[in-house]
Amino acid sequence: MNKAKLQERFQYLFDRTMARGAFSLICWLGLVAIFVILLTALLVWIIGIGTQTDLVEQVWEFLILMLEPDALTFGHWAFRLATLIIVFTSIFILSTLIGVITTGIDIKLQDLRKGRSKVLERNHTVILGWSSQIFTVISELVVANENQKNPCIVILADRDKVQMEDDIGETGNTRVVCRRGSPMRMKDLELVNLNDAKSIIILAPQEMNSDVSVIKTLLAITKNPDRKQEPYHIVAEICEERNQAVAQIIAKDEVEYIAPNAFIGRIAAQACHQSGLSIVHQDLLDFAGDEIYFSQEPRLYGKTYHQALFMFEDSALIGIKPENNPPLINPDMSTLIGPGDQIIAISEDDDTVIVSEYDHNLVNNGLIRENYQSDSGQEHTLIIGWNDLAWIIIRELDHYVKKGSQLDLVALHNRPPDQFQSISAEVSNIECNFISGDTTDREVLEELDLARYNHVIILSYSDLISVQEADALSLITLLNLRDLADIHGYSFSIVSELLDVENQELAQIAKADDFIVSDRLISLVLSQISENKDLSAVFRDIFDPEGSEVYIKPIRDYIDINGETSFYTLVEAASRKGETAIGYRKQSLAYSHDDCFGIMINPLKSDLIKFEPEDKLIVLAES
Repeated sequence: MNKAKLQERFQYLFDRTMARGAFSLICWLGLVAIFVILLTALLVWIIGIGTQTDLVEQVWEFLILMLEPDALTFGHWAFRLATLIIVFTSIFILSTLIGVITTGIDIKLQDLRKGRSKVLERNHTVILGWSSQIFTVISELVVANENQKNPCIVILADRDKVQMEDDIGETGNTRVVCRRGSPMRMKDLELVNLNDAKSIIILAPQEMNSDVSVIKTLLAITKNPDRKQEPYHIVAEICEERNQAVAQIIAKDEVEYIAPNAFIGRIAAQACHQSGLSIVHQDLLDFAGDEIYFSQEPRLYGKTYHQALFMFEDSALIGIKPENNPPLINPDMSTLIGPGDQIIAISEDDDTVIVSEYDHNLVNNGLIRENYQSDSGQEHTLIIGWNDLAWIIIRELDHYVKKGSQLDLVALHNRPPDQFQSISAEVSNIECNFISGDTTDREVLEELDLARYNHVIILSYSDLISVQEADALSLITLLNLRDLADIHGYSFSIVSELLDVENQELAQIAKADDFIVSDRLISLVLSQISENKDLSAVFRDIFDPEGSEVYIKPIRDYIDINGETSFYTLVEAASRKGETAIGYRKQSLAYSHDDCFGIMINPLKSDLIKFEPEDKLIVLAES
């Protein structure tokens, strides 16, 4: 019994050491080799048949023989047998060792392919998680990094490393490093070197209760005992408003969060009664063309905001960032720019925000219309389809329309959704009605009396069917609506929500006035804020009903249409209304993709432009 227990203990010890990997196996092989050499040398030396008179020398000879196997053919037959034992042991150990080393190298290569090695990059952007938005985020960061030296994006997601790299494809001068792991585990987060990253983007997983995953990731980042002392720059998606406060408690000032539904709902609500507004927003949010930059310019100290508007030929001022205070978008024209303050401008690049000489003769005061504004009455809006955005859009629309405006919802539901009934009782300026029907059926659309609507919003059934099927239904409805409008001369604007960015070109063919690609817009915002944290406050101001927002207003509200005029004149005309002009829209190009649908943001102010009565001016204003 005692012998059996000893064997079991030895077996258990052997199993434990072998389980530790290749190093333990090499150690065992070394012990076996030493044991065989010592035992054989001792026996040969005791019997007296060895070639050496000293035991140590005999051990050394057998060691060399094991390293270079070559059976000896001279001496006593017992000695020859001893050398054969050494040679056979050597062959066994060396072949096993080669196999162990080969297997170890293969395992290491497999580990590298799995993406489990630590990243040693510095000043890189980290993306945690994987969703359909990641491709837009990466493409935008690649554009932003074009003038950077050795830029890098590091991704940590619970996906195969090689598959991630294949899906991402070519990324220009930006290196993309992929690692496999869970963003919610502190151990896995160590792989991406968060302490040396310039920014961290947390993507919400495409699953129910995605906020839980984002909050756990925030905890893993900010509460890690090995984290750096300086604050992180984190941008995260938080879908539910009730979870935003929790995220702020966890990460405090280290996180800037985006509420996707609220953000997209606001854009849709603003765009539905201002044709082309979604295109303006996309132009401001992407890194192609002009973007929003912060710049400190001592020559502006002591100047008013109104004076500064005319001191940039190829940049458009939109606000001021006072030192140690939140940014002011479209501030009062008399606001002074003080030492340490930064100006906020739309420009081609951060190094193109340059003060230029201003020629007062370029403002034609004779064309400016004083205190003229088109009067907009009650509006009729039609929403087709239903998803979680609908009730947010209705709530936001209530801020923009006059009391007594009407809204009809047409959806496949047999009765009004609960959220629709709840928001109908909550809004004060809109009377809400529900109509059950399938709007892919042309007869259903013809029965709606489309002539009375000012705006139409097409929402996808994203909570009921697949992405492609939902987009297909939206496009069919869009085609029917546009055809009916062309036949009968209806003048309503159409805002169409799309789920897949690949379907955007189809919406352009179908002549949607505006198209909202939810994932793309959120990705653009995440990318922008990851590059500049201060942009978060700017976007909150621009996309919030409170404060100043982007408006597209009839140009005849500002000037008399009489020949050519410079954009300086429009800047002055808008400033007299307390507004900041940032661009214009040529209505004749409204459906031309090559001409950016007639939208021109940040034009050269000295260029002379011939406007038509139906053209629009793009301004930042409070109403």
